[in-house]
Amino acid sequence: QVQVVESGGGLVQAGDSLRLACAASGRTPSIYSMGWFRQAPGKQREFVASIFWSDGSTRYEDSVKGRFTISRDNYKSTMSLQMNSLKPEDTAVYYCAASTSVVRYDSWGQGTQVTVSS
Repeated sequence: QVQVVESGGGLVQAGDSLRLACAASGRTPSIYSMGWFRQAPGKQREFVASIFWSDGSTRYEDSVKGRFTISRDNYKSTMSLQMNSLKPEDTAVYYCAASTSVVRYDSWGQGTQVTVSS
């Protein structure tokens, strides 16, 4: 099994940048992909970005394209999300997730709060 832990959340102003990190442990050679999700108050959790562990190919939710960049370090089993030009609507709890198959994400972190003030 894979365990993941997020870090790096905080309170910033609109237009600022923030970098989230996720550290994976356990059976990391079994990681297929990792991703970031977020959940704003009163809303459902939504996909933000993902990265395939083998080739580093990425996917982004439309509203973060051009502003957020996901990356990974296979050797260190870490993943990060660089968030630039943050907007108040980016305020949410951000979750790191890992999958060991194409079916679903099966390991989730506790979440880290990102708050963007206007």
